[in-house]
Order: sequence, then structure tokens, then C-alpha cells
Amino acid sequence: MSETYMSREGYEKLKKDLEKLKEEKKQLTQEIADTRAQGDLSENFGYHAARAKQGEVMNRMALIEKKLESARLIEDLAIDKNEARIGATVTVKEKESGEAFSYTFVGPDESDPMNGKISVMSPLAQSILGAKVGQEVTAQLPAGERIFKVVKVEYK
Repeated sequence: MSETYMSREGYEKLKKDLEKLKEEKKQLTQEIADTRAQGDLSENFGYHAARAKQGEVMNRMALIEKKLESARLIEDLAIDKNEARIGATVTVKEKESGEAFSYTFVGPDESDPMNGKISVMSPLAQSILGAKVGQEVTAQLPAGERIFKVVKVEYK
């Protein structure tokens, strides 16, 4: 089983999501029992809808449980804090425009670009991973090749 890297915050969120799904599964089980008591199941839409929804919930639960089992918390990793690695907040300056950007590198499941969290699997992160302050990196982005200078690497 491959490891899933995530922050403690992401891990706790998955645990809460799993608890909500378990509660939803209980409710669906009761709903199925109630509709089963109504008699003929062949034309009972409520029964079939609840069974389908229960299947979806159970699949999502299984996925989350797998992720939690294989989770490695970023905070627990022994990494060189002078390099851009998963868990780091990295500030880069685009060479051509001079515009600066800050991103926190996270695992794919926690990616939230609108809030400054990008997956370590993204093209930009892949080009920056391992870089140190002052180093220039070339990123192959959908908009074309860009050169960035690493301005700051910090771990919070």
C-alpha cells in the first residue's frame, strides 16, 4: 500500500468526514429497514434509492479508511528544512514579471489552490521541490515555460 502524505489538519478532517459517513450509513440502514417493512420492494423507489446511496457511502468510507491507514503526517517527516519539500510554504518570484507567489506544498488530497495550497504533484511544485533559497528553477506550466527564483522556504 502506498503512503499518503498529509498534514495533521488534513488527517483530522478525514477522520471527521469518516465519522459523518458512519452516521449517514446508520441513518440509511434505518431508512432501508423502514422501507422494507412497507412490503413489495420491486417497485419501492425509496428502498432502491436508499440502497444505492448506502453503496456510495460505504465506498467513500472505504476510500477514507485506506487513506487514514496509509497516512504519513508531514509534521513527522525528517526533512531538510533548508529545501522546499512537502509541508513547506515557499515564496517564489517569477523572473519575467517580477510577481511573487507563496504556496504551501501539500499532498494531492489537500490541494486547494484558491487558498494557497498546491499538490506536490503539480508541475509548479515538481519544479520547485528540493530547491533552496536563491535558486532558480524552470517550470513547464500549461501557459508555457516560466523561470522562478525561490525567495523563502519556511515550515510552520
